[in-house]
Amino acid sequence: MSTPATLLRRLAAGTVLALLTVTATAPSLHPVEAQSPAASGAALIAESDMRRWLSTLASDAMQGRGAFTEGYGLAAAYVAAELEAMGATPLGDHGGYLRTVTRGEYRVTRRSSLRITAAGKTQTFAQGDHVSFAPLAGSARRLSFDAIEFAGYGLPPVGEPPPDYTGKLVVLLPGTPADLRGNWPYPPAFATGAGRAAAIADAGAAGVIVLGAVPPTATGSDGGPPAVGLTTVLRTDRPRAPVITADDEVFALLFGGTDAFERLRTRAQRGEPLDAQPLTGIDVVVDIDHRYEVVRLERTHNVVAMVPGRDPELRERYVAFGAHLDHVGAVTGPSLPGRVNVPIEQDPIWNGADDNASGSTALLAIARALLEGPRPRRSTLFVWHAAEEEGLLGSRAFVDDPPVPLEAIEAQINIDMIGRNRDDDASEARTVYVIGADRISTDLHNRLVEVNGRLGEPVTLDFHYNDPDDPESFYTRSDHYNYAARGVPAVFFFTGTHRDYHANTDSADRILYPKLLRITRYIYEAGFAVADGEPLRRDFRGPRAGRGFRGTLPSD
Repeated sequence: MSTPATLLRRLAAGTVLALLTVTATAPSLHPVEAQSPAASGAALIAESDMRRWLSTLASDAMQGRGAFTEGYGLAAAYVAAELEAMGATPLGDHGGYLRTVTRGEYRVTRRSSLRITAAGKTQTFAQGDHVSFAPLAGSARRLSFDAIEFAGYGLPPVGEPPPDYTGKLVVLLPGTPADLRGNWPYPPAFATGAGRAAAIADAGAAGVIVLGAVPPTATGSDGGPPAVGLTTVLRTDRPRAPVITADDEVFALLFGGTDAFERLRTRAQRGEPLDAQPLTGIDVVVDIDHRYEVVRLERTHNVVAMVPGRDPELRERYVAFGAHLDHVGAVTGPSLPGRVNVPIEQDPIWNGADDNASGSTALLAIARALLEGPRPRRSTLFVWHAAEEEGLLGSRAFVDDPPVPLEAIEAQINIDMIGRNRDDDASEARTVYVIGADRISTDLHNRLVEVNGRLGEPVTLDFHYNDPDDPESFYTRSDHYNYAARGVPAVFFFTGTHRDYHANTDSADRILYPKLLRITRYIYEAGFAVADGEPLRRDFRGPRAGRGFRGTLPSD
């Protein structure tokens, strides 16, 4: 799992998507089908297999599985070989199981421009001239807009699903509504206008303009704008929604004059409500012309497989299981990958047995149980994400360019650290922390609870870390977050940190294998029920199951 420091770096770099989930009402929950695969499917998950897989993934031979290292490559190849032996369907590159993730470092020259026609007059603004384009704007193209929507503060409305801005140019003002000051219900990235703009672009808008200061751009050595740096795992050669920061002069044009815009800005500064509305009588043309010069490329791989569902009509719908395969590596120089619990001369490798060989092992066990036992109606995806420890990079790349349509993924089940007890507390032998299940789909939360209630020996579902005020912000620190940010109902299963978290003592001999087996079997049953049952409705009601919560949630 990513550390809080990684989270802060990711937020500062603007690479985290913000989750568009808020409160709304939903119809009553469809019942879960009575069929349970427990008798045959869960019984196929064996402790001996899990010991073998985990001890291999957490061995010194894997060198701590640093994402862009030989050790990670060995781990990815090992998982791929196990999947091939099982007979899982490959969904990687060239008919294999490995799907390339490229982290590129670029020098970007921005020659893009914005043209506004209003009241019979046309003005064009180039980069640095009252507008600034985000460095990642995708391939060269021209976008023409006559559907322009003012989104107020750019925050999802309370009590409704997120607005559909597909095909629209969205305009927003930064700021905080007065009724939310001191009571912030949104992810940290929404604290800035730029974060909201990026989230709206990722959610399907064709372009976004946000008010902000635009310092003049100096002239480069060739007489054009200077290059800026960009590091990303996203492709630069595909169409992307441009995110544009624009100043007062541009916003005055968009709102029909300086006086109208100043009145609106004054309301925003006071925190007064800003009603969403179309902006009429204007046309906007955006010419994207970014040049990307490669400075450096690093490649790693997600490992991706699929188990076909049994229902021909639902076989192209998916429930995705995921876990990050990488860890933080080994000592290779003066800097250390993590905490040192024993001298590095004694142990220079951060084996990452719990973080996250445990989750990676659970995925192998669940995949094999679905291949050899009963199958749900929908197909199941399995993704071992790369570079989670470096900012959720593998899952970010996956949702941006998935091997199946993202809209066909009905839920994502993320497993990150399920092999120990929180703080090594023996009383938590049956406890698993459930994070995020209620935020997008009340049905998902209730399905997980109902499945557990049917087990002969249920686990203890604890929602402590689902609290929106969780100071650890675990909800934003693992791979499910990138799926949820695209509107996919997601849940994160986790058993808590301990003294060996991100330390060179997180080794296979410290895993509680009976607990790992117990939690994996529960996740298998829960995932089967989601893949086999009625579709999950997305009601976007936000986090409600927090510290001390037990049971199901009202769905009406």
